[in-house]
Amino acid sequence: MSGSFSPRAVLGAVLFGTATFIALLYFIGQGDTGPGGGSGSGHARSQGLDGYAGLAAMLQKQGYDVTLSRSPGKLTGESLLVLTPTQWSDPDDIAEIIERRRYSGSTLLILPKWNSVTVPASLTNTKQGWVQMLGAGRPRWTDELTDPQQMTVRLARLPGGTDWQGMDLAGQLPDRDQVLGLEEGAWTSLVRDSGGRDLVAYADDHGCYPVLDAAARAPAPDAECDSDKWSLVVAFEPDLFNNYGLADRNRALLAAKVIEAAREGQDVPVVFDLTLNGFGANKNLLTLAFQPPFLAATLSLLLALLVVGWRAFGRFGAPVAEDRAIAFGKTRLAANAAGFIRRSGRLHLLGAPFADLVARRLAASFGLRSADPAAIDAALARRAPDGPSFSELADRLRAARGPSQTLRAAHALKSLERINAR
Repeated sequence: MSGSFSPRAVLGAVLFGTATFIALLYFIGQGDTGPGGGSGSGHARSQGLDGYAGLAAMLQKQGYDVTLSRSPGKLTGESLLVLTPTQWSDPDDIAEIIERRRYSGSTLLILPKWNSVTVPASLTNTKQGWVQMLGAGRPRWTDELTDPQQMTVRLARLPGGTDWQGMDLAGQLPDRDQVLGLEEGAWTSLVRDSGGRDLVAYADDHGCYPVLDAAARAPAPDAECDSDKWSLVVAFEPDLFNNYGLADRNRALLAAKVIEAAREGQDVPVVFDLTLNGFGANKNLLTLAFQPPFLAATLSLLLALLVVGWRAFGRFGAPVAEDRAIAFGKTRLAANAAGFIRRSGRLHLLGAPFADLVARRLAASFGLRSADPAAIDAALARRAPDGPSFSELADRLRAARGPSQTLRAAHALKSLERINAR
């Protein structure tokens, strides 16, 4: 009776199932199993007004090495880390990240201000990633930060005229009615608003920051400053850095200058953190399996499984019965034993036992009471005075090294026994 499915259909089903399973493992390892819990805006992947995708793209075009990090392990490397937390971020997490970096790399913290919702794509004249602003509010978690991160921030309305100035630039803000600025704290100002509040500043924590001091036109630090400490720069007003703010040329120039000053003259990459926005991805075994150097082992295993599957699929009929590994009979048993000894490389250990065996046989053939080599040599001399002595051939066999020498010496001793046996 013929099968219900053709071989091609079975092969297609097996290959499709295998590919689907491998894809499932890959996406689980990468964390891409569906829409996740990351916030919709206010981060470096967001195209909305309150996002920072424009800042990341601008820095890339300027030649910076820009990375968007979803791994907590990348937050401690030597780089400029840009933190863009949300209104509901945990202050302990933010403080811990900053403190871990004080001696490994500088940090730029951009405070959140806007409350927004994603505009549904079903509405007309909208694009993916657009958001609608619902109003501004100060982040409440700033009240829980302690020295040297302590700050008091407030929203304020600015009068007419120039809204901000600093770092040899000045300009307007997108919304002067809701400007977030520093009211109190130990910070050195880089940019101020028209009311004298700090919009961008760096921590005054006894560190040595010559590049930032020059940008702020601050006095030189004292000789006892900590030269190993890296700076903490805070942008209290996010509209100087987000997509909303970068629509203006002066604000874009200011953002680039702040980034360069925050790098403190070092050629380090710029890393935008996404973990505080809910996009964190921890390493797991599946993730490691699809990353070098373990990727090579994973591909080798998959290739081996493919070969095994192909062999199993291509088999036809019942398997042929295999012969016994060790055949019956004395001759076969001796041949197998000899082959085992030869493959083990222990042939030279047979010389002395074989010489003793021949000695016992010759002694029995000559009617001697013991297999004494001297007595055997005397008996051989009486029978064949011109022939070789047993002791000489036995010593040659015991001293033989290598298969060739051992076999030649054993053949000579065996010939002596065969000639003089009864």
